[in-house]
Amino acid sequence: MSVVSCQNYIGGEWVSAENEKTFEQRNPARLSEVTGRFALSSATDVRRAIAAAEEAFPKWRSTSPARRAEILRRAWRLLIDRRESIAKVVTAENGKTMAESLAEVDSAAQEMEYQIAEGLRMFGETAPSRQSGVFAYSMREPLGVAGIISPWNFPFNVPVRKCVPALISGNTCVFKPASLTPQTGVRFVELFCDAGLPAGVLNLVTGPGGEAGDTLISDPRVKAISFTGSTNVGMAIHQKAAATLTRTQLEMGGKNAAVILEDADLDLAADATVLAAFACAGQWCTSTSRAIVSKNIAEEFAARVVDRAASICVGDGTDPATGMGPVCGRAQLDGILKYIEKGREEGAILLTGGGRVSGAAWDDGCFIRPTVFGNVTPDMAIAREEIFGPVLVLLTVADLDEAIRVADAVPFGLASSIFTNDLSKAMAFVERTDVGLTHVNMMSAYKEPQLAFGGRKESGFGLPEAGKTGIEFFTQHKVVYVKYR
Repeated sequence: MSVVSCQNYIGGEWVSAENEKTFEQRNPARLSEVTGRFALSSATDVRRAIAAAEEAFPKWRSTSPARRAEILRRAWRLLIDRRESIAKVVTAENGKTMAESLAEVDSAAQEMEYQIAEGLRMFGETAPSRQSGVFAYSMREPLGVAGIISPWNFPFNVPVRKCVPALISGNTCVFKPASLTPQTGVRFVELFCDAGLPAGVLNLVTGPGGEAGDTLISDPRVKAISFTGSTNVGMAIHQKAAATLTRTQLEMGGKNAAVILEDADLDLAADATVLAAFACAGQWCTSTSRAIVSKNIAEEFAARVVDRAASICVGDGTDPATGMGPVCGRAQLDGILKYIEKGREEGAILLTGGGRVSGAAWDDGCFIRPTVFGNVTPDMAIAREEIFGPVLVLLTVADLDEAIRVADAVPFGLASSIFTNDLSKAMAFVERTDVGLTHVNMMSAYKEPQLAFGGRKESGFGLPEAGKTGIEFFTQHKVVYVKYR
């Protein structure tokens, strides 16, 4: 892929950052390869974008939902037309296999289609008044300028899930993509620019989160912040936003568990666990990072998982033979390797993987072998802390009650799964698992756009994304009483 140069998009124009500063993005499969140079936004650039969004808001708010939907549908059609070219950018920046990148773009198309339709159903409600001759009802209105901060692990799908409900409900946006995947953010914004979205309704600023992110979060003209990323950053955003009473929607970390009981279909459980543990190099927020297994089947299940994990072909995501690409960048690589070493130090047994993939085809990239640890106890760091990479830990338990206690004994509460053919045990798990998203005989990462997506505890805060709450977060209620006689 050739090196591209991309600018910010502010007030309907592509513009350079203040002082013409730029930063580079590198391909995690080949760190020597620069994929693009991007605007290094300052506080001044962000304030310009906020001003453009604020100026565009009154007219966009007064545009009918049907007209807003018409423009967004044009962007949706462009998304479908550009599916493959967008996926290539995702793979070049994030490292995913092309199959995974195409799946992300397809998922984004589904999310977008749903939220556009949901925007035409922003129903209020009517209620009988205690007084005769009074008509009482409620309505929903947009907030104003929304700040959107998206992650690098789903650099195209998440912006769709955040920006589209904000836009269809009449808000304007300032969008800051992750600095590891800025070109994907540019390609996303181009869809709306080419679809004829009015100037200032959607603005793009690129660069690291420090100065640019802090400015976006703390500006009182921004009425809502929707963020996906680490728990530490999310909690800091919430604290800063509280100073201006800015509402926040925070999708943060996870340490997701799959519980496998004695009566489970072990092949089904092993397939789903390995898929959720190592797809996208274990960098889904909903990835399975812990398998909690009944002790009587632990050895048999571990053998199945190790066999599947060891057979995954690690390589460049553009190679059709690749089953798992690199992790997304040097910092991610170093952090995961430290956790693998910590697991060894804590006494866990390395069953497969355990380090970088070496050789001429891999040495320039951020490639880690799919890693499985056994003999793991709940108090170990690798069993409690988010690694966000291709590392799966196996824990054994005596029964369902212990499995639920172990699964819930972490600070996070995003996703979980149970594998069993006992309906009573499955439903007991569903009732007791302390997460926002759970599954029975399915991988922990599965979701659909018509239902809300969000976590509990240190995994999420505020109204969840997607489903009906996707638009609800970006709107406020107004109650009206009309006396007509």
